[in-house]
Amino acid sequence: MPGAPQPPSLNLPDQVTDLSAVRTGDQVSLTWTMPKRNTEKLILKGNVQVRVCRRESDAGACTPAGSVQFAPEADGAFTETLPGSLAAGQPRLLSYFVELVNRKGRSAGLSDGADVLAGEAPAAVEGLDTEMGKSGVLLRWKTGANPAAIRLQRKLLTPHTKSQAKGEQGPLAPPPEPVERTLLVEAGAVRGRALDKDIRFNESYEYRAQQVASVTVGSAKLELAGPLSAPVRIETVNVFPPGAPAALAASMPSMRTSAVVGESAAKMPPLWNHRTPPWKMAFQSKSPGLS
Repeated sequence: MPGAPQPPSLNLPDQVTDLSAVRTGDQVSLTWTMPKRNTEKLILKGNVQVRVCRRESDAGACTPAGSVQFAPEADGAFTETLPGSLAAGQPRLLSYFVELVNRKGRSAGLSDGADVLAGEAPAAVEGLDTEMGKSGVLLRWKTGANPAAIRLQRKLLTPHTKSQAKGEQGPLAPPPEPVERTLLVEAGAVRGRALDKDIRFNESYEYRAQQVASVTVGSAKLELAGPLSAPVRIETVNVFPPGAPAALAASMPSMRTSAVVGESAAKMPPLWNHRTPPWKMAFQSKSPGLS
């Protein structure tokens, strides 16, 4: 005996559950994962339309920001430049949402919100420069009257291939170096300079910098980051002679005098260390011997 007739499928895509948002300067970038199934647990077929909207308060309407399409299970992404009204003024909460709709324009509702800060962002970092020292890469930049914290983004331009890494394996071989790392120089640190000790010689690196302000809005503490600076590159060529043995150093004062800059740089605390996980890096830039 046939069963009772079933209502037609609405084919409403599942809601996005992992939306995240990052603001850099006047641009906001969203990322998320597209669902595999609809609300009836049936596998989605074909691209799904995604509507993006934003609102400044819980009571306000969600203003459309754009629309994109992605396949089920794909990595979704959306970037927009904030309109002038949202890129000016005091910091305030701005929430983004995505809504997945079927071919009839219906949806299961908005995703959870991802928050950033509207308002005027910190100015761009100017004058970023690098210099190779015996203890690491010394970074300098221009500072204003009220400098914020500085985030430094480092990229390894000469990553080793799998065959190279395999040839370097051994009990004393260093771990593979990550291609990208992020450093944070706190606002209260020595202004305008930092020492990156965690580099390797005979490599190429690229650095970029941005000012970062921490703002509390209600019970939420959010970050307001300025635009990234122009990139600067450096070759970490080891042209420094080995240090004199301790027994000879006392009888060779001229060598110690010529190494003042190197000693001063060596005393600067590292921006991170190998024992600290990347998500809990200790970032410092105090440099008592450098001007």
